[in-house]
Amino acid sequence: MVQQVTAISRKVRVVEYQKTRLLVTSGPDAGRSLEIAGTPVSIGTAQENDLVLSDDTVSRRHCEVIPSANGIRIRDDGSTNLVVVGGVLVADATFNGAFQVQLGDTVITVTPLMETVYREQLDTDRFGDLLGKAPPMQELFADLERIAPTELSLLIEGETGTGKELVAESVHRASRRADGPFVIFDCSSVAASLAESDLFGHDLGAFAGVVEARLGIFEQAQGGTVFLDELGELPKELQAKLLRVIEKREIRRTGGSRTIAIDVRLISATKRNLRAEVQRGSFREDLYFRVAGARVHVPPLRERMSDLPLLIRNFLAACQPPRTLNEVPEHLWEMLRSYRWPGNVRELRNAVQRMLVTPERVLEPETDSLEAAAAATGARSPLRVARREAADDFERRYVQALLRRADGNITRAAALAEVSRQVIHALISKHAL
Repeated sequence: MVQQVTAISRKVRVVEYQKTRLLVTSGPDAGRSLEIAGTPVSIGTAQENDLVLSDDTVSRRHCEVIPSANGIRIRDDGSTNLVVVGGVLVADATFNGAFQVQLGDTVITVTPLMETVYREQLDTDRFGDLLGKAPPMQELFADLERIAPTELSLLIEGETGTGKELVAESVHRASRRADGPFVIFDCSSVAASLAESDLFGHDLGAFAGVVEARLGIFEQAQGGTVFLDELGELPKELQAKLLRVIEKREIRRTGGSRTIAIDVRLISATKRNLRAEVQRGSFREDLYFRVAGARVHVPPLRERMSDLPLLIRNFLAACQPPRTLNEVPEHLWEMLRSYRWPGNVRELRNAVQRMLVTPERVLEPETDSLEAAAAATGARSPLRVARREAADDFERRYVQALLRRADGNITRAAALAEVSRQVIHALISKHAL
């Protein structure tokens, strides 16, 4: 939790966070622990979580633990077997002192420690094209202001839609390479057979039918910045070649015999937990340390909900003709603040655009987010887990539609669903509706 704030200049202040230990005291992963200080963490069975559990009664993304000025906040992330504290179901609540959280068959003891850590916050509401007044964003801005003028490689972590590309562009423009090119390569959108040529280029005659040489992104970015988006999707056979390029600062085109010196800064982004991918053996450890000379985390929108007015004002001002916050009805504000925003700032921008055209359908599931979730679940999960996740998604949608049909009346919703009011209340709590 936040202990105190010390102003050290007009622009920067220092915040002191108390450390907290999460210790698994019961279940298949008993003994596993994690210490946090001011940074939210996720818990579940999926490898991208900060605390990864093997208990099959725990959901892929079961809950989040969020340090705050008032204590430790526990938020259910749409789990199947819910979150229980002191025998009470918890959807979103804050606790002080030591306490225990039950997730399925796993019990985690949360204990505040005597140690503290310090974080800087930049007293501004923007860095480049990034906007935010919430503490997690001001801490991000302080980190970026220190990192941008250096030549350190930078790894940007964060969920889909949080603005990782904007972070990379803003760092480039604040760096000594601002006058050089900013070249983007999306590691997730190029076939493995073509990625090497796109990265490093190819010489004349490298492939059948090739009639001219082609510059790869590293040559295109000479004197500037290369941004590797979704680095975690890069095929492992190319990870070794990328490592050599970073270490030797030179490339060799496909089909070529000479080496070409390169002068670029590398910025990468990923929605994956690359440290977990390293432990699984799907991402090279030596490459991870090379790309993560500095590392920042872009907070999801649900952790910076106080920024909603600022973001919505910015999106409305960019409309043609410009619009204002006065055009957002009060009942819509309540809906926007209670929504979880799985698609983050990108989803919010789309919602604002829909609001101006179809205000009755402002909140609609983001197709990209749903497809990505379906692909991830189907491709990486055992059948029982994939079936459970699909059932959760159906259940959440069903309850949302049911409540709309019943105009929010619990008794009427229970009658329509032919279940008890207690069941409806439990489902609302489970899915944080």
